[in-house]
Amino acid sequence: MEVWILFNEEIESPTSEAFEIRRFLAEGREMGIDVKVFHPEQFDLLVTSEDRESVLIDGSLMPLPDFLLPRTYVIETGYFPLAVIRQLERLGVRVFNDSASIERVADKLHTHQVLAEHGLPTPNTMLAKFPVDLDLVENSLGFPVVVKTLLGVNGTGVFLIENRDSFTDLMGLIAETTPNIQLIFQQFVAMSKGRDLRLFVVDGQVVASMERRAREGGFKANYSQGGSVREFQPDDVARELAIKTAEVLDLQVAGIDLLFTDGGYTICEANSFPGFKGLESCCNVNVPQEIYGAMLRRLQAEKSVSAVSAGA
Repeated sequence: MEVWILFNEEIESPTSEAFEIRRFLAEGREMGIDVKVFHPEQFDLLVTSEDRESVLIDGSLMPLPDFLLPRTYVIETGYFPLAVIRQLERLGVRVFNDSASIERVADKLHTHQVLAEHGLPTPNTMLAKFPVDLDLVENSLGFPVVVKTLLGVNGTGVFLIENRDSFTDLMGLIAETTPNIQLIFQQFVAMSKGRDLRLFVVDGQVVASMERRAREGGFKANYSQGGSVREFQPDDVARELAIKTAEVLDLQVAGIDLLFTDGGYTICEANSFPGFKGLESCCNVNVPQEIYGAMLRRLQAEKSVSAVSAGA
């Protein structure tokens, strides 16, 4: 099996993302999987009906892999990485996760629209429209209120605004400095302040789960924001909610974040490029191995179907 990973940093970079790429490479070698890492800019996209078996990389034709694993925030880094994924999809490469799913999850409002459509619990969420109707925000969501940038990742661009005055001040600052920014406002779930759950889903199965806690006095529980992590054994409700969330968003690899509520859980957000350094630090799980195992099972299932069809 050959797997290409799409990544837009140096592999030896000190970031958590680069560390995880090195984990994919090491585990691939251990499992006998041919893993190659490419930067999106190495591709040249030539759309033709004549050659459906290869793609241009560094100016040369390369035979297509069995799988593509995008590990770069394609929406935030521009159009080209998403176009690369689409090209490989159209050529028949299996992708964990595909371009439509990536776009769907990158847009936080769209994510909540899809979840609400399927009857899944999420905090009430509103797209900002300037000038902001303060009374509407207070009546619909209340204070404190969570303010998020539409495309933020890893806990960036997330703020907890305690009251009307603070909210007014923030909106005034935004209007003066970045008036075209896209924001959403979200109901604050007080019971879960400073803590949440991350369930890691691979091909319809929860492979590990952890509880994340913010630093003392903090609001964001993300590991990348300095939060602490510990293994968490999810109950059936949390497990089924994470699996269903990944299913309706069509994610083969997903980090599903749940908040605690009086009645159980609500879905904070989903991630199509979930980090796993923190997860592996506290859980007995090998994330690259889990993902490669799912890919191998897919290939084996397709071969079995082909064999049955050929013998029919």
